[in-house]
Amino acid sequence: MTTILPQAESTARPASDSHTIEIRNVYKSFGSSHILNGLTLDFKDDAITTVLGPSGTGKSVLLKHIVGLLEPDAGEVRVFGTDIWRVSAEERFNLRKRFGVLFQDGALFGSMNLYDNVAFPLRRHTDKSEAEIRDIVMSNLVEVGLETAIHKAPNEISGGMRKRAGFARALVMRPDVVLFDEPDSGLDPVRTKLLSQLIAKVHAEHGGTYIVITHDIPTARTVSDYVAVIWKGNVVHYGDADGAFDSDNPFVRQFLAGAAEGPLGMD
Repeated sequence: MTTILPQAESTARPASDSHTIEIRNVYKSFGSSHILNGLTLDFKDDAITTVLGPSGTGKSVLLKHIVGLLEPDAGEVRVFGTDIWRVSAEERFNLRKRFGVLFQDGALFGSMNLYDNVAFPLRRHTDKSEAEIRDIVMSNLVEVGLETAIHKAPNEISGGMRKRAGFARALVMRPDVVLFDEPDSGLDPVRTKLLSQLIAKVHAEHGGTYIVITHDIPTARTVSDYVAVIWKGNVVHYGDADGAFDSDNPFVRQFLAGAAEGPLGMD
């Protein structure tokens, strides 16, 4: 049986608008698996956009395209007005310095304590003195509530603490864009809620373009200014958070409600 994708709701902005992150008709396949199928999406600047959708529908692949880890088979990924695959590898590397990324498990270096993990980008990419680095690192660790754990190794702290340390490291270069790849993965509901509140709080204080990949509907409700829902490699909804949770689109309504009845099945 052929699955007909629901049409994306008419909430996208005109193509003439300029945004920090612009995805234009992007296709990506791995062998015979077609992951992104002409996906087009402009992310709202200075806002938190949550990207939702079923497992295997292309959310993390989209994130890897945004940060320049995957090259599209066709289409454009425009970052800060630049098609990142029409510039040199050095220029692409320099663009990445304007990103912060929080990976699923925090991706901390096991051989370093929390302080050195957070300091690593500053030591690698800037000429700041150790005194300047300490001020910045401690400020970020205080912000995520880890100032008393600076000497602990990643294996000596909880999963929630590792996520917060990864968040501090993602923020330390004061990036224009922060990407979160399932930040709630592996956390219990209470710590998921606390991390979500922290993301919203830090964004309110510093601004920037935040993109959160998640399966967790409560996380989306807590952090989202905008919601993008993708299915089978296409956008089926994009707009403000209230519009998503009040949507009449059958797929969006089913997915956000976690309902068994609707166009999304086990296939």
